This record gives sequence, structure tokens and C-alpha cells, in this order.
Amino acid sequence: MEQYYFHSVTLDKSKCKGCTNCIKYCPTEAIRVRNGKAVIIKERCIDCGVCIRICPYHAKKAVTDPLDIIKNYGYKIALPAPTLYGQFGPGYSREIIVSALKLYGFDYVFEVARAAEIVTNATKCYMSNNDIKKPVISSACPAVVRFIQIRFPNLIDNLLRIESPMEVAAALSRQEVNEKYGIPLEKIGVFFISPCAAKVTSVKAPYENRVSNVDGVLSIKDIFLPLLDIMKKQGRITKEPFSLSSAIGVSWAMTGGESSAFKDGRRIAVHGIHNVNDILEEAVKGNLDTIDYIEALACPEGCLGGPLAVENPFIAKVNLINEVEKIKMNQAHSVPHEHKDIKELEWKSTVEYRPIMKLDDDMMKALEKMNMIDQITESFPGLDCGACGAPSCRALAEDIVRGNAKETDCIFKLREKVNSIAHQLNQIDSTGSINDDNQ
Repeated sequence: MEQYYFHSVTLDKSKCKGCTNCIKYCPTEAIRVRNGKAVIIKERCIDCGVCIRICPYHAKKAVTDPLDIIKNYGYKIALPAPTLYGQFGPGYSREIIVSALKLYGFDYVFEVARAAEIVTNATKCYMSNNDIKKPVISSACPAVVRFIQIRFPNLIDNLLRIESPMEVAAALSRQEVNEKYGIPLEKIGVFFISPCAAKVTSVKAPYENRVSNVDGVLSIKDIFLPLLDIMKKQGRITKEPFSLSSAIGVSWAMTGGESSAFKDGRRIAVHGIHNVNDILEEAVKGNLDTIDYIEALACPEGCLGGPLAVENPFIAKVNLINEVEKIKMNQAHSVPHEHKDIKELEWKSTVEYRPIMKLDDDMMKALEKMNMIDQITESFPGLDCGACGAPSCRALAEDIVRGNAKETDCIFKLREKVNSIAHQLNQIDSTGSINDDNQ
């Protein structure tokens, strides 16, 4: 069970000032401020990284594997997310970046963009099935999948049941190296270079497979400067001669890139977890029945806006578009589409509803507690000011019923209590009862 609740997003309490900024932006109300410090409720957290971006004191951080983890394996494979290409300016082509990864210490580089093309083809086959539930919702963003698990269980059946490009790339690269070079599987280490905290969680505690194909997740932030230092030494760089992935796979890093590969049907591309929430609410209401596919990405501007990325997402988008245009001008430079049996790419286990509002195992007691939450919420002012350390009046009411807070955490309730005590003391003092008792 400990693995199930692993989270990449963590809190450094020494840096936290208890400012309540994070509780206002968390899409799942997973953060509280108690005793002057933020607290992350693990069951609610989806590792979207919003709190990392908005914390002014950098008290939230994403735990990734250290770079030297690659030394634990005899043969090292790098899986660069296409977002990595957007982190560097136009002077640094993909060929140079791939070469720099090899100079850094990787023996083999397998682009996740290449696996994205395979997933795109599999998705087209999946979409041709008339029995699937629409709108189909992309499952490539693990934060969105977990968001649906805890907040929109009615949409679980709408999720695309195809493994993510990261998982496909990990499995294929390991197989490819084993077959090409005869390297024993146990000596191969596969490492994803990630812009995203949620990807770390999906590797350590995967929702679609029992065990991830990835051995470690490295942060783009950690590897950016070492790669830049290598690439600045131009004399050491030799461009890799092999072909790289096509524009389709590379475009997955930015919003609209995944769905743009589909020529048929009505599609929505939404980015930013709060915008995703709005779209999913519309889907639950049945207002998107005419939509075939929803590309939903938790980060602003898609993976380019991930909390582990370095470059401003808008600048990174320009860099990536520049690379995509170069690919389109030289189609011979792209790899041919690889076809995989869609059955091989389907999830191996079921994504299930993760109730975060379960108040009690006993149904009657749970209903009683729900009524208590309603009553306490009604007694509050309804301002959702956050001064109590909870994101809303109802969240505070839930915390009270669960035994994690008290009514006077609300400053209005506290003021009422103080005023009541002051009034009582006034009354006692005016009658002289305190003096008489002392005498």
C-alpha cells in the first residue's frame, strides 16, 4: 500500500511560510495549512505540480531520481521526452541534443516521440471501434488520469486504454537493444527524462500496469545544464547519423500536438488542470456528446509547461515549432511508422475509482457524517477565504467531521467565540460578581 500512495510532489516544511497560496490553486483540495505549515493530503494529490509552480517560497518540489542512478546499470538507455528539444534555442538541433546525451554517459537513445507515433497509430485503430464510449479522453497525462479517478469516476470508461508513449518507448527500447546487441535484459537500465512530476509517480506507482517498464525518471531541470555544457563544446559534438522521429511524435510535447494527428472527427485540446476540470465537467453533464476525442494535459501549454522544465513554455513552444518545421521540410529524415498490435499496447489492469470522500465504512455512519458536514458548512459565512487553512468552507467542515480541524479555525467563528466570552466577562464585571466572590 505504501507504493500506491507514493507521490513525487513533496513539501519542504523548512521553506514553507504557511501563506495559504497553494490551497487556493490545488485542483483537488489536497493541501491544508495547519500549525503554520502546509500539509499535503496524499489521497487527494494527483501530482499535477500546480503547487510547485505557484509557491513563492519554493517549498513544494518534485522528487526525481538522481542523475548518478544510471551508474547502477551496465547499459544505459535514455528516453528523452520531446519537451527536452524545446528547452534549447535554435542553435541546438535534436541531433546535437541526442549526441550530447550519449556524451553524458548513455549508451543508447530512444526518442519518446518515436513511441508517440506508435501510440498515435494505435489510437486511430482504437477510435475506429464503434463500441467505445465517447468522447474518448487521452490517457497520456497521468495527472489527468488520476484526476478522473478521484473526481470524475463516471468518465473512467472514456479513457483511452492505450499505454503512454513513455511506457511504450521503455518496452521497445529494451527489446531493441537486447535484439540488436545481445545485451542481457537485467543489465539494461531505461531512464525517462521528464518535464513532469506526475510521470515520476506513474513510474513508482503505475495505475495501468503492475510494474513500470522504466527504471528511473530524471528531471529535465537536473540534466539541462550538464547537456548545455557539453553542447557548448562544439568540437566534441558529432551529429548522430541515424534517423529521428517524425513531426507527429515531436509535436506531442505541446498542446494540440497529439490530437492534430487525427484527421477525422471533432477534437478538443485543453491544457491547464483547471481548464481540464471545466471540460470534464461538461463531459459529465453530457454536453460533449458530439466530440470524439479530448486531448487533456494538466500543465499549461502541455508538457512544455511541466514543473520540471526549464524554459518558459511559450519560448519552448517556438523552439519546438522550429524543430517540427525542419522535420517537415526533410521528411526523408523521419523514421517510418512502426505498427504494433493494439492488443500489445492496451492497459494490463483496470483503472479504478479512488474515492476521497469516503467518510466511513458503515453506510449509515457515512450519511450521518455527510449531514454533519452540510450543517457545519451552512453555519460558516461561505466566503471560502482560506484563512482557516482549508481551501473552502465545506473543506473545513469535512476536516472538522474527520477530526482534523476545529470550528474555531474559522476566523469568523473564532471572533464570535471571543466576542461571546468578552460579553460574558463584561456582564460579570458589571454586576460586581467577580469582586464579591474574591471578597
